[in-house]
Amino acid sequence: MIFLRQMLRLPVLTLCALLLPAAGWAFDLAQLREQLTAAPVVRGKFVQEKHLRSLAEPLVSRGEFVLATGKGVLWHLRSPLEQNLRITLQGVARKLPDDTWQPAPGSSNRETQLFLALLSGDAEGLAENFNLRLEGTPTDWRVLMTPSSLLLRQVFTDIEIRGGTLVQRIELRETQGDRTVLRMEDARTASSLSDDAQRDLTD
Repeated sequence: MIFLRQMLRLPVLTLCALLLPAAGWAFDLAQLREQLTAAPVVRGKFVQEKHLRSLAEPLVSRGEFVLATGKGVLWHLRSPLEQNLRITLQGVARKLPDDTWQPAPGSSNRETQLFLALLSGDAEGLAENFNLRLEGTPTDWRVLMTPSSLLLRQVFTDIEIRGGTLVQRIELRETQGDRTVLRMEDARTASSLSDDAQRDLTD
């Protein structure tokens, strides 16, 4: 779980991006998954707070994200430092100054697939490793995820996702007491990727 722990400390964690418009019907997990994979592209801003037991104040990072259904996620960290990350089924990569991508060490195919399932709201995929409980309405809902596998129970106590029309807040709680809070701001859907984003996700 080295990769997952590293991702928790990167603004990409995280997680998450589950950002799709809510429909006007009662939720179940199948309908939620359909919603969360309906829009080809979701883009917006994020604010992440990493609450560590050893620090009095949280570590705060800010930036923008692009989530492309079936392709992956681009995560542009603006502060406290500038960094571009890409997560696809092929793995995690960092963008270099010459605009090429360098694979990030420490990730496995299984962990990358799990991470993408979390970001895309793939309830079927997540159910292989988490117990999922969905409650609320399409405009005010909550998903609580508790790990079912021994490996993930060593990392997380649970993950909570809250949303209205779009996902508004994701909180990851770790077994040692640290937690990550991710707030999604100015999120919006799009019908296609920009040329730059398309190139970054296909290079």
